[in-house]
Order: sequence, then structure tokens, then C-alpha cells
Amino acid sequence: MQNHQPVEPPPQPASPPSGLQLVFSSKLSLPIFTGTKIVDAGGSPLQILLADTATGTRMDNKVKVEIVVLDGDFPEEDRSSTAWTSEEFGRNVVKERTGKRPLLAGDCLTFTLRDGCASLGEIEFTDNSSWIRSRKFRIGARVVRDGGRGLRVREAMTEAFIVKDHRGELYKKHHPPMLEDEVWRLEKIGKDGAFHKKLAAEGVNSVQDFLKLSVVDPLKLRKMLGAGMSDKMWEVTIKHARRCELGNKHYIYRGPSYCLTLNPICQVVNATISGQDCSNLDISGINKVSSLQ
Repeated sequence: MQNHQPVEPPPQPASPPSGLQLVFSSKLSLPIFTGTKIVDAGGSPLQILLADTATGTRMDNKVKVEIVVLDGDFPEEDRSSTAWTSEEFGRNVVKERTGKRPLLAGDCLTFTLRDGCASLGEIEFTDNSSWIRSRKFRIGARVVRDGGRGLRVREAMTEAFIVKDHRGELYKKHHPPMLEDEVWRLEKIGKDGAFHKKLAAEGVNSVQDFLKLSVVDPLKLRKMLGAGMSDKMWEVTIKHARRCELGNKHYIYRGPSYCLTLNPICQVVNATISGQDCSNLDISGINKVSSLQ
């Protein structure tokens, strides 16, 4: 009788060691203008992490990192976001135009990553992105040659974005707006446009002026802007204006039998009439309130 020996399964190859990758911890705050500090969506300096490619675990290897500018079209859309090589990454680094300053300016463009984490500090673009074919940049991070001690560390890159000239910021809307902002900082009111001119002609020059009139006489304000501003546009503008930070300053208006405490846009904070405390008072009929500064 023939003996059958159990067949041993073939040995499995050992799993390759996990690779390492650089990662930007957050998305960028957009839009980006030349000469303006680049920060993340939370308003903090950009942060680079060193992580295990397979698990995402933060690693504590010490590596030297360089920050570069990349073409916004890299990598191609039909390729995996992790399929590039170091050589391809290097070929897509964008340098400054002839006669221009380096594209990125800052005090932390090359640094040593310790304990797997580092903040970039203050960096900014010196030129817009309109002159390359994609019209977009990315910010990339790579390990300086020989800085990884033989390890392959995958490069990091941000999302693609447009860089606009700083002069574009002169027309930028503020979120939230401030009381002292010129009224054209509000959504749907363009600088030197028809709505801006109509408001200026009536003495409504600041966001505070706009909000005061919206409280004291909203129908007058709406009529002032005319039929050219649709109801939908009006809702966008007034909603934006109401996000304004009012601060803690108050005004007191006294009459023969009443005392009103108002905030900077003429809303009643407290009211005493004939010795009785009142709240939610409609002050639209008190004309003098609209002239408070």
C-alpha cells in the first residue's frame, strides 16, 4: 500500500516593507494671491507629515524636505494619484520665468522633518499661474537627494489651484465683512459698479452704513438699489452683510420718557420707556437713530 505524504503548501514570499510618503495634513485656503501668506483651510501654516504608505501611520524618520512648485496638470487624470516616479515628479517642477524671482518666497522652503511632522512657516508666491498651459500650480514636497538614507519616500502634493496677482485682492470680498469695510466689499456690489454708485449717492459708503439703513428703513435701502438687483441678489447681499462682526460698542439715545441702548447698526439692545423695560422694540419710526455714528 502506497503511503501518501501530506503536501506542504509552497512558502509565501515575505510582504515587502511598507513605503513612506510625505503628506500635506490639510487642504489649502483658497483663493491664493501673489505676495500673500499661504495657509491651510483652518488659517494655520501648512504642515507636512511623514506617514506609512499602507497604514497612514505617522513615522518618526528624520528626512530633509524641499518645497517646490508643480504644474497643475501633473499627474495626468487617467493615472493613479500614486503612480508617478521621482523622475516624473522632478520633470514637472515649475521654475520661475526668465528675469523673475523664484516662484516661492519664504524662510522655510528646505527643512529637516523631525518626529514625522513640520510646519512650513511663512511662504508666498511671487508670480501668478496664468503663464503656464494649465494655468494652475500645485505645491509639492520631496525628500532632498540622499536625505532619505536609501528609502523611497513618495512625494506630497496639494490640489491644483490658480494663483492670482495681488492686485486682484484689491477687489476681494471679505468673509466676514467688517463694519468699516467699504460697501462694495459686500457680495453682488461691485467696486465702482451701478449699485456702488447708487449707494454712494445716498451716503451709504460703508458696510456699517448699509446695515444701519437695513435696520432703520429696509424698504428705502431696497428701493435705492433698484430693479437691477433681483430679489435673489438682494438676499445674497443682505445675508453677507449680516455676517459682519459688530463688536461690543453701544450707543445711548435719550428722550423725555425713554432711553435706548443701540448696537453699531441701530438694533435695540435695551430699552426703557416710561420707566418700564422693553425688548424687541421696533425703532423704524425714530428718524434720529439713523444719524447715529
